[in-house]
Amino acid sequence: MDITFKKDKKALQDEVIRKSMDLEENGYKPEIEECELEGKFITISPTCIRCNLCAEECPVGAISKAKAGKRAKVLENCVKCEICAQTCPVKSIHVLETISSVNEEDVKYRLRDLKIPHRKLKMKSISVDKEKCDSCPMCVKFCPTGAIKIDGETAVIDTGACIGCGACVNVCPEGAVTLERELGPVIKTKMLDIDREACVSCGICEENCPVEAIKLEDSEIVFSEDKCILCEVCSNKCPVGALKLERVTNES
Repeated sequence: MDITFKKDKKALQDEVIRKSMDLEENGYKPEIEECELEGKFITISPTCIRCNLCAEECPVGAISKAKAGKRAKVLENCVKCEICAQTCPVKSIHVLETISSVNEEDVKYRLRDLKIPHRKLKMKSISVDKEKCDSCPMCVKFCPTGAIKIDGETAVIDTGACIGCGACVNVCPEGAVTLERELGPVIKTKMLDIDREACVSCGICEENCPVEAIKLEDSEIVFSEDKCILCEVCSNKCPVGALKLERVTNES
């Protein structure tokens, strides 16, 4: 998905004026200069199947767990590492890049849905405890492949159709479903470029890294690639541009 839409610059100026009436009374007149701003956000669509893989795999606890009545939600402490999008078995999590630009006549907004590769997910074994199952339809409702059906008084699983997402395990009110699955490693889609000559040893990267993957020792950067989750924190916080996060692929 790649969407571009425009807005008249005068309309934006009018909005700014309405929101700054108090300042205008003191002689302030808003001016909107030509500029371009880039951003990124992650969102979970209504097609969420309640499997909670995203919440379980988020390295910073930035996703609230789904329940039968509500889908998972990305929280404000998200660091945009994209691990959740790689993990979602049904592509319900979208990573969106935004570019907003202002020129003499209008404001242009561009929204692009990045193609994120998906980790390997495989069901190894799954079973239903017939003593616990009360044949409610919750597992059937959320199974993305139609692998579960109610047969008489218990749920029956087609193991050939099951992908091992775990939605049934999460929504079953009786805890009747047991699943063992295999989840592949996170795919490296970005790389962190460190300019050691530009580094001023301020320590901001170390203070803000959510997983302690980057440190300063004797005024030198020590980087742990194994710990790094390739989020955007250190590169966005670095005041001298010594840390740059570059995407190497976004093909799914």
